[in-house]
Amino acid sequence: MEHKPISEIEDEIVNEFSFFDNWEDKYEYIIELGKALTKLDDAYKTDANKVAGCVSQVWLHTAFKDGRLEFEADSDAIITKGLVGLLVKVLSGQKPEDVVAAKLEFIDKIGMKEHLSPTRSNGLVNMIKHMKRSANSYMSSN
Repeated sequence: MEHKPISEIEDEIVNEFSFFDNWEDKYEYIIELGKALTKLDDAYKTDANKVAGCVSQVWLHTAFKDGRLEFEADSDAIITKGLVGLLVKVLSGQKPEDVVAAKLEFIDKIGMKEHLSPTRSNGLVNMIKHMKRSANSYMSSN
């Protein structure tokens, strides 16, 4: 299976968001991304997979297959589920070192930070930290 570089996936997302004229439409798209996430098995909804520092509940499960990380996620809040869905779209299928090094510039390029409440913005940062910590643990174990 061919894996796109993180930067290419980020460019695709920036391009997708450029089609929307306003943030209402962008939020609708984010919600759709959340709905499209593969259902996370309840067995993975554990404290170890729970993202700390999020107002809503967010779970991120990481698997390591063939030298690449596979992320699965869920949240009890629709916007948050969409935000974690964006991160899964960008980082899943990548090598641990690429996840750790990812700058995730698409977040600023699509204007996400200015349109999130401080608590959601903080939650997004915590989701990224959680994914990078997971990636880092797989790097050191190989």
